[in-house]
Amino acid sequence: MGHYFENDATLKSDKRETNIRIRNLEYTFYTDSGVFAKKGLDLGTHILLDTIPLDKWSGDILDLGCGYGPIGICIKKERPIVTVDMSDVNERALSLALENAKANDVEVNIFTSDGYEKIDKQYDVIVSNPPIRVGKEILYQLLFGAKEHLKERGELWIVIHKDQGAKSTAKALEKEYEVEIKNKSRGFFIIRAVKR
Repeated sequence: MGHYFENDATLKSDKRETNIRIRNLEYTFYTDSGVFAKKGLDLGTHILLDTIPLDKWSGDILDLGCGYGPIGICIKKERPIVTVDMSDVNERALSLALENAKANDVEVNIFTSDGYEKIDKQYDVIVSNPPIRVGKEILYQLLFGAKEHLKERGELWIVIHKDQGAKSTAKALEKEYEVEIKNKSRGFFIIRAVKR
């Protein structure tokens, strides 16, 4: 069985369209098998998008592990002054993200990258619903690796469920970042980690 954080072109396609309302805007997204939340926007991502302070964001934003693109696309749609880069290792997800950007009339930069492998710039904000199922070691590489790709006082925003280690992850991040829990809702923690 393939995982959404892998690139498995052998998975049979089961493409579907979903219409979602986020922060008072309507979106159309196409999803498929082999990508995270193939049935539509997951609750954790929805809570993350409801929590982030888009009215205060400017500059360069990275949607790390973008999947089919709901985070980056919603950010760009609501805050068009920012530059949004979206990366993922999963080619099917990236193809959907391109299609979804067009469907929602936003211009974003979408590219393949396994973690930070192909990322050579620094961002004001990195935002992610990280792939928890990769395991703690790889998850922490992604979260702590963000520091090298954040500008001074740049922010990492993530969502993690309490049953998947939200508290221990927030505590671990305190070693390298100024950490604040910005929201707790239905078991999900929205964590902001600011580069020192």
